[in-house]
This record gives sequence, structure tokens and C-alpha cells, in this order.
Amino acid sequence: MSTVLIVLIVVVVLVVALAVGGAIAQRRRMERNTAVFERELESVNEDLAAARAEDRGWERATLEQAAAEAYAAERPGTPAPELTLVRIVDRPGTDEDKAVFRTGAGEELTLGRRDGVWALESLR
Repeated sequence: MSTVLIVLIVVVVLVVALAVGGAIAQRRRMERNTAVFERELESVNEDLAAARAEDRGWERATLEQAAAEAYAAERPGTPAPELTLVRIVDRPGTDEDKAVFRTGAGEELTLGRRDGVWALESLR
């Protein structure tokens, strides 16, 4: 074997080893950071829903009060859990608007607006 061929084989083996090692390191880093990324993404989605609600002229306090009242009416005697606005559905007009909240118990509460009044559509 010539010296050039040996050097070429060593370089190829080294490049392959570095590529495999880099892929393994990247996968481990992604596994470690997945939970943090998902929490941050959740927070950003919540902030976006709140900003969209405020941008559309919807009062956040009104939405939260309507959600708390709807929960209390649907689950009488149960203390109202923490409600987090997670999504706004803003369709043309006002009668098809929706506000979706996540409860501290992991349920999803959806309010719909009819004639300017927020009312419970679903709690699951």
C-alpha cells in the first residue's frame, strides 16, 4: 500500500468517527433540553394567546372572569382551579369567537361568544 492510500483511509475513518460522535452528542443534548424547550414553547404560546386577545380588543379580565364563572357553574362546589388562556380563535364577526383555557387540573375549557357575551361551550 502506498503512503497516500494509508493517509486517505485514516482521514476517511477520522471524518466518519467525528460525524458519528457529533450525531450522538447532538442527540444527547436534544434529549436533555427537550423538557426546557417544551416549557418555554408553552410559555410563548400562552403569551401569544394573551397578546392576541388584547390586540383584538378583548379584555383579558373579562375572559378570565367568564371562564371562572363557567367553570363554577359546570362544577358546582368545586373550587375553581388556575385558568390559563392558551388559544384565541378569532373568526370574522363576533359570534364565532372562542377563547380556550387550560385548567390546573389538565382540563380544557372553551368559551364561545354569542351576542357579545362569553359562555361555556365545552369543558373536557
